[in-house]
Amino acid sequence: MNWAGKKALVTGGSRGIGKAIALALQALGIEVAVVSRSSTDLPCRVYQLDLLDIPHVKPTVQKIVAECGGIDILINNAGTAYVGEIIHTPLDQWQRVFDLNVTSVFQCIQAVLPTMRLRHSGTIVNIISIAGKQAFPKWGCYCASKFALWGLTQALAQEEQSHGIRVMALCPGAVDTALWDSLDPAVASQFDRTQMLSPQDVAQALVQLLLLSDKVLIPELTILPSAGVL
Repeated sequence: MNWAGKKALVTGGSRGIGKAIALALQALGIEVAVVSRSSTDLPCRVYQLDLLDIPHVKPTVQKIVAECGGIDILINNAGTAYVGEIIHTPLDQWQRVFDLNVTSVFQCIQAVLPTMRLRHSGTIVNIISIAGKQAFPKWGCYCASKFALWGLTQALAQEEQSHGIRVMALCPGAVDTALWDSLDPAVASQFDRTQMLSPQDVAQALVQLLLLSDKVLIPELTILPSAGVL
């Protein structure tokens, strides 16, 4: 495919999976913009935005779309987790996880869709997780948010199909990112990070989705470490 002039927006693009995706898209010749809370050394448009600041997400992304002259590819990658039994999960943590993993995605989608519909083309890929298809004990809050994102993705795909917009889900298993550093060490130590997928593995899988003909749609792609679900 000829990617000249195509523009992509990647959320959570300053590190980890988001950064790997941004670099992979740039290698294809796509003009990339990233949304992140922190700065990045990526040679692209960088917009600092806290996606937890929900009232500002949609208007800010709308401005980004206007400044870029439209967005052809939206990669909703930003996310967070909370680990703990549901009975002990604080309400503020529950709301924080849903705000970032679901509501901010919803707002980003609403911001880019009008231009995509006008052009009758576009691709939206939501980075979900194996936890959006399979529940794990003590990850109830995270799983619930990712199941919700999977439902949002499926509904959106059906709504936008007639508008020429492809909507896909990428569901990776455990990925070795800084997310694990933010968790309770007692939890993180239970996982062998050397056996996990790398951010580059996820980026490579996403590129394969984008390289498909416009006439081809893979609704959902699951990739797991060769060692299995960790």
